Amino acid sequence: MTLNATSSDRAADRAEQQSGSPSAAARRLPEGFVLGVATAAYQIEGARHVEGRADSIWDTFSHTPGAVVDGHTGDVACDHHHRFAEDVALMQRLGVQSYRFSTSWARVCPDGRAVNAKGLDFYERLVDALLTAGITPWLTLYHWDLPQALEDRGGWPVRETADRFVDYALAVHDRLGDRVSTWTTLNEPWCSAFVGYTSGEHAPGRQSPADGLAAAHHLMLGHGQTVRALRSRDANLQLGLTLNFTVADPVNPADPCDVDAARRVDGQMNRMFLDPVFRGQYPADVLADVAGLGLEDHVRPGDLATISAPIDVLGVNYYNGGAFSHLPPVTALSGAPATTRQTRSPFPAADGVHGHPRGLPVTSMDWEVQPEGLTRLLVRLHEEYTGPAGTTLHVTENGAAFDDRPDEQGFVDDRARVEYVRSHLSSVVDAVEAGVPVQGYFYWSFMDNFEWAWGYAKRFGIVRVDYDTQERTPKASALDYARIIRTRELAVVSRERGEDDGRRSPQATSGVSDV
Repeated sequence: MTLNATSSDRAADRAEQQSGSPSAAARRLPEGFVLGVATAAYQIEGARHVEGRADSIWDTFSHTPGAVVDGHTGDVACDHHHRFAEDVALMQRLGVQSYRFSTSWARVCPDGRAVNAKGLDFYERLVDALLTAGITPWLTLYHWDLPQALEDRGGWPVRETADRFVDYALAVHDRLGDRVSTWTTLNEPWCSAFVGYTSGEHAPGRQSPADGLAAAHHLMLGHGQTVRALRSRDANLQLGLTLNFTVADPVNPADPCDVDAARRVDGQMNRMFLDPVFRGQYPADVLADVAGLGLEDHVRPGDLATISAPIDVLGVNYYNGGAFSHLPPVTALSGAPATTRQTRSPFPAADGVHGHPRGLPVTSMDWEVQPEGLTRLLVRLHEEYTGPAGTTLHVTENGAAFDDRPDEQGFVDDRARVEYVRSHLSSVVDAVEAGVPVQGYFYWSFMDNFEWAWGYAKRFGIVRVDYDTQERTPKASALDYARIIRTRELAVVSRERGEDDGRRSPQATSGVSDV
């Protein structure tokens, strides 16, 4: 861990020079607002077959030729399984208040059923280390790593998988329920269902709209069943779900076809998961969009009542919004896929919908940077969903990959990421000032890690990982985040400058590939 006094002081000096100190005009964070960091098991743990862990769908997928950039795998990743104590110590040094992590289903129940005590031992050691360090654990039960044994029996498109998920959740609660108070069932079920089973860009790599819809329903069914099961055990638990959202705008608000294009994206990405949880039904317009693809065949009496079991916390993952049209763009962003492997749109019913860029700064993922979209999203969620339900809101993921360039000591002076974090936190404060009771923010990610189909080619961390040596080095963004945690203040960010590394998407007359 590169955090000795000399390197830390040098890094702090550089961060001060490049980012400046908070001014008298700095904005203060709300009282009690939690600042944390997030990771996921497969992306950081490594230890593929250590202590009884078996393969997940991501082990199988990453070992499939052409599936991941340069053939990268998560076999070692950040070696967090062996270095968790070092990582927790670094979080403590930075002042992190809460750590959102996931347990690996394939480590806890290698065959999808039988409980592996040694797998739970690891998470018990991790949670105890966090509590000793004064860091609140926030546990996510599923961050995409379905045991391959369950995929072999049909995966999420099969109803049985939801039942097995409940068994797994209860096994984790048996061991950690006395020390972890906040439990998230699923992280981004849209990705698990549609990027994994419809697009094929993620594990398990299927390309079927029908399988994606079946998976989406069974993921949400597993969520609802688990909420009920955990609630019956301990009424004091904070139970929730984390969804990834976009803010879908029409390119031309006066064009009904553009308005419909934005509606389709909003429906199939946002409302398809929100409405069953908060309203006990799938949106009628989405059902019309996907008619004939078999969703109705999987919805049994009582399913939606189960899915709508009340939750305490809605986790909001926000990276970018989008502008959509029925017309194709003129000039495309590079927007290259991770690999040359053939994939399709993740949207099961969005033929003829096209994304258009807006001349905004972009990250190295070619995602436009749109902080104000986060404010709009939080206000909408509160007004239409969480406010009436009495559900709290946390931003559980927000972050950016940039082309980090370390100096000779391994330090990364990542001005773009510093400004990204400040601008998005400022947008959260805007939402709070508009009456939205947002209670926390988790930066994605604590450290560089295995970025799914991009392997190790994209770096989201505020801590740099040298994958050859496993050395951790806090970036300027980590030091600035530590300052924010300590002072509870945000330095003023100029929205005119843009939070980028000099690259921008084309103007609105040009655009990206089809949705």
